[in-house]
Amino acid sequence: MSYVIGLDYGTNSVRAIVVRTADGAEIGTSVWNYAHGDAGIIIDSRDTNLARHHPKDYIDGCEAVMKGAVADATKREPGFTAAKIIGIGVDTTGSTPLPVDKEGTPLAFKAQFADNPAACAWLWKDHTSHREAVEITSLAAKMRPQFLAKCGESYSSEWYWSKLLHCARTAPEVFDAAYTWVEVTDWVPAFLTGTESPAKLKRGICAAGHKAMFHTSWGGYPDVEFLVALDPRLERVRKNLPDVAYSVKDVAGGLTADWAKRTGLPAGVPVAVGAFDAHTGGIGAGIGEGDLVKIIGTSTCDLMAVPFARKMPDIPGVTGVVPEAILPNYHGIEAGQSAVGDIFNWFVNRIAPGGKEMGSHAELTRAAEKLVPGESGLVVLDWHNGNRTVIGDQRLSGVIMGLSLYTTPAEIYRALIEATAFGSRAIMERLEEYGQKVTQIINCGGISVKNPLVMQIYADVMARPIKISRSAQTSALGSAIAGAVVAGKAAGGWDTFEEAMTAMTGTLPEEFHPIPANVAIYEELYRLYMQLHNDFGVKTSPAGASGNYHAMKELLNIKDRVRSGK
Repeated sequence: MSYVIGLDYGTNSVRAIVVRTADGAEIGTSVWNYAHGDAGIIIDSRDTNLARHHPKDYIDGCEAVMKGAVADATKREPGFTAAKIIGIGVDTTGSTPLPVDKEGTPLAFKAQFADNPAACAWLWKDHTSHREAVEITSLAAKMRPQFLAKCGESYSSEWYWSKLLHCARTAPEVFDAAYTWVEVTDWVPAFLTGTESPAKLKRGICAAGHKAMFHTSWGGYPDVEFLVALDPRLERVRKNLPDVAYSVKDVAGGLTADWAKRTGLPAGVPVAVGAFDAHTGGIGAGIGEGDLVKIIGTSTCDLMAVPFARKMPDIPGVTGVVPEAILPNYHGIEAGQSAVGDIFNWFVNRIAPGGKEMGSHAELTRAAEKLVPGESGLVVLDWHNGNRTVIGDQRLSGVIMGLSLYTTPAEIYRALIEATAFGSRAIMERLEEYGQKVTQIINCGGISVKNPLVMQIYADVMARPIKISRSAQTSALGSAIAGAVVAGKAAGGWDTFEEAMTAMTGTLPEEFHPIPANVAIYEELYRLYMQLHNDFGVKTSPAGASGNYHAMKELLNIKDRVRSGK
């Protein structure tokens, strides 16, 4: 038997799984919670848009989970030894760029920046650069509309260039000290393989294409003329970026002797080029043509893979159409929602309805299961962390409409779930509007497995059957599959992703089918959701009225001004 390791860096923790290449069985696992900040996230009470990771957590966590997963596998699988590990794959959140020096060392490791959050990794959910994102969108519309066409017609505060530009303006001491900025999904394979130096490091097309405006049709990253028009200081960054990017089929390098000693794995084990957690989740779900794979976690990413042989239009509102971002020889489409599980956690942990005993996810789910669609009289907008797709505006916020003195916590909880399902349907309809027919939906992630109520509501709202990925760790499994492919069949892995996914992935027997009576009510509620969606989120709604487009932004501006003055 041969085995591979999948490393999955999430928002609050890192996980490793040991997987058998023959059938995808997950025989060992380990999780390590990030040590810095609040639940692993460095935050600032004066600016709720700020969210950073300390890079030391990536290194410490890597060693802990690889050793832990190997130890777990040794206990559970007769005949397993670390020497039988033939490949490693890596996924992380993104866009999460990290400022590094000329040797590839994070600036956060240097004494002068030890207490400076700007020198840390700028987590995907950091929205401090929302103004820069608007500026980039505006300039690209005038100078380089082709850039916007490939990323849904708007640039996001979650992405690479807006974060760099914000750093240059608010923390110039960090920006000036950085030789370049590296996505964490590229940096982790680099430190495992001793290729941290920017001259050696392989940058992945997944991060570069979806978040940094990289495309082969214009020669890679955005040109110097465009970046200088944004800020002359960006010229230096662009000159230090390569003109090529790699996919998960490529080898980042071999495991160094140092990391072999730390983990007990064989030196030289091939490590695949990294990708984002959602995209490897698509691989772990066995994504194929016509599949809509939904990675449901703190946020949600929606993925489709379209063969190169099929004509691929640009799709407004999605977060990118990138060749080989998911699979070789396929266009990768990414869309998603900026908060899903985070919304449920917000209600349970911050609002805390009913206190600790009566306000748990389990208690609220049991109470919400007793309700029928429409009973609460509530409609919610799921924008507590902005809108990723189809509007692409992070300066939006949540709304609950229909509250009364009789509204219960369970009714609100169910309405929050319904809102995320409505957002999912809006994404699916946009994809199909542009010719990407959804033939099946595969949901992945902990919520998909743990909460049948959420899955049934999604089936009813989307009016489609819902399948659930067999693996509860689809992102880590997808990374492990990449490790099996870069190892190759001769070493005990696989030569293609098609072969590997056929052998190593699957769905659970239970499926969730739409209930006709529920579908009928949700059709009415979805129409109301879309009215609110367009009224608050679209500058000029389909009806031609301006609606309340400026209301949320004015509230956020007031909040930011008052908090910054405290």
